[in-house]
Amino acid sequence: MAEVADVDEESGRAALGRALRYLREKSGRSLGRLAEETRYDKSYLYRLEMGQRLSKLAVMEDLDRHYESGGLLVQLWKAARREVFKDKYKEFMRLEPAARIMHLFTLGIPGILQTEAVARELLSGAQETDDEAELVEEQVIARMGRQHLLHRKPAPSVRIIMDEYALRRPVKDAKAWDEQLTHLIDMAETSSAVLQVLPFAAGAHHLMDGSLTLLWQDDGSAVAYTEGNGCAELIEDPAEVTRYRLSYDRLRDLALPPSDSIAFIRGVLEEHRS
Repeated sequence: MAEVADVDEESGRAALGRALRYLREKSGRSLGRLAEETRYDKSYLYRLEMGQRLSKLAVMEDLDRHYESGGLLVQLWKAARREVFKDKYKEFMRLEPAARIMHLFTLGIPGILQTEAVARELLSGAQETDDEAELVEEQVIARMGRQHLLHRKPAPSVRIIMDEYALRRPVKDAKAWDEQLTHLIDMAETSSAVLQVLPFAAGAHHLMDGSLTLLWQDDGSAVAYTEGNGCAELIEDPAEVTRYRLSYDRLRDLALPPSDSIAFIRGVLEEHRS
């Protein structure tokens, strides 16, 4: 399978399409036959092979089993999904899945804890054309794909501080918001992540203009990633990363303890339901 052997992040989606076409043709199947054997529409399978669409992870898992390709399609999908993100995010997206420790502060619901419905509504805010609607769906798929890091083996240590602001800005769909708040509680009650709420009562703070993510790798190296006002920066200088870590620790001191945070979210959910 030499034609897909040389894969980089810039050609991820094309490489995935070539692999899909290669496996289908090698198996002697037509697109029509493959559509009959799977639950996927023929035109959808064609667009995947042409690199025009990015599927959900489950589709690649299905096709890997169908072709008995040993997880090749899933690995190519992981490379292809990074193309959904702008270049300035790519190095962060490369580091995040392998992080051993992650500390995160967000003003909104963090992407790794969003439900699919809420992610779609938040990402659809600037949608104006049909082409943009398709881009939104690909961004939703990429965001949902990031959540697999919470279930990785061995599981990373994840701590999230979320501003109360995130809980006071519901999406329009009441059912979707109910499910989102319930999902936050479920995730906080598992060992997947430690979740803390920073209440309004804590007052003004030094990270009010954006988000902060701290990542530590197995080798002890660390980076800080900041986003705000349409800008993003990946910080690798050890002294700067330490400064951001101390900044995060000060914010954690102001946040509610994990058990109180769960109770707080439950209170917001009860208010929403009433």
